[in-house]
Amino acid sequence: MDASRVSATEAALQLIRQLVARHGPLMFHQSGGCCDGSSPMCYTRGELMVGDQDVLLGQIGEQPFYMSAAQFEYWRHTHLIIDVVPGRGGMFSLEGPLGMRFLTRSRLYTPEEEAELPPVGHGAA
Repeated sequence: MDASRVSATEAALQLIRQLVARHGPLMFHQSGGCCDGSSPMCYTRGELMVGDQDVLLGQIGEQPFYMSAAQFEYWRHTHLIIDVVPGRGGMFSLEGPLGMRFLTRSRLYTPEEEAELPPVGHGAA
């Protein structure tokens, strides 16, 4: 079993490839619900400063995916599945001008998956 904390649908992976071709390396940060709701935000790598209060959940489309440590405490038993749908998402996220938005879907881990999860990293990768 390959337990991970975050994955992406094929549609999201296609959009990530398109954005990498246009902008170069990317990074994602799961928004905590302030200005842009609770959307996964996509930035050019290094555009958003991450630090000790952020955790690296893993990678999607070879791009790092972060969440605040405080928010992770609520989501730690949940697998995040990043998808994409038509519409406008976060105003600072790179996919917005393309008329698409990333969306987080989720499911609880099975006990077996939870036992195999890798630890999260802190700060920049």
